[in-house]
Amino acid sequence: MKLAIKNLTKTYKNGVKAIDNVSIEIGTGMFGLLGPNGAGKSSLMRTIATLQSPDSGEILFEGNNIFEHKMELRKTLGYLPQSFGVYPKMSAEDLLYYFATLKGISSKKEQKQIIQEVLEITNLYDVRKKNVAGYSGGMKQRFGIAQLLLNNPRLIIVDEPTAGLDPAERHRFLNVLREVGTNSTVIFSTHIVEDVKELCNEMAILNGGRILKHTTPMEATKELEGKIWTKVISREELSENEALYNILSSNYNQDNSLNIRILSEQKPANEFIMSTPQLDDVYFKYLKQDELQSQTIV
Repeated sequence: MKLAIKNLTKTYKNGVKAIDNVSIEIGTGMFGLLGPNGAGKSSLMRTIATLQSPDSGEILFEGNNIFEHKMELRKTLGYLPQSFGVYPKMSAEDLLYYFATLKGISSKKEQKQIIQEVLEITNLYDVRKKNVAGYSGGMKQRFGIAQLLLNNPRLIIVDEPTAGLDPAERHRFLNVLREVGTNSTVIFSTHIVEDVKELCNEMAILNGGRILKHTTPMEATKELEGKIWTKVISREELSENEALYNILSSNYNQDNSLNIRILSEQKPANEFIMSTPQLDDVYFKYLKQDELQSQTIV
């Protein structure tokens, strides 16, 4: 395994335990870290990127303890944080030359070659002379990928990269990530289930700083085959059905009725129809279990 996280814990000064005894191994390819806002995803990403130290535990990358060899890790790391700032009056090309110098690429010939490559990979070559501050949200995120690719990283961390992007920009951004995620270890943090479904060959669900489930999207949905049931109800019937059934999610129809999806080993009642499991069902199942366990502990 390329990345091994062992018994990692981090509590902030305000008493929030952002990472709660996390242990997980991540190999080559796209790994989705899925969880709601405030689940601890960014805290874990920042710790893996060596931007903060844990209270306890260790992280090994290719067999080396990253906290004992921070500079060695950073040479092979590509990191796109949730908020990525740029200089307001610099073109994408000039900024990439600046970042390349910061990353230790001193040869102008080598800089020119790698910058052309990353601009082409991220579909920004035609707008390389424009100021990055004037880019759309999706273009800025693709520029973020361009800058992290400059040092040919073996470990890539992207934190909530599609939040706020429109569907077309999100699609372009995910295509770029697909292209770069074949030979590296890519950790993709998101609260959008569809991103993980489209992109990742392995995933974990995180909440309250804890790993609730480590699986693959295919295995996760297979686990719920024959256990997801749907029924159309009126809005007024929701509370009654919540008391009777384990409702994972509900969605409005055009006529303002509700389509509820429930988890049950057997058919709950005659009016229910068996449904094909979706990754959303898995996500809501583990979040709901975690919520119920937390209430029990309290």
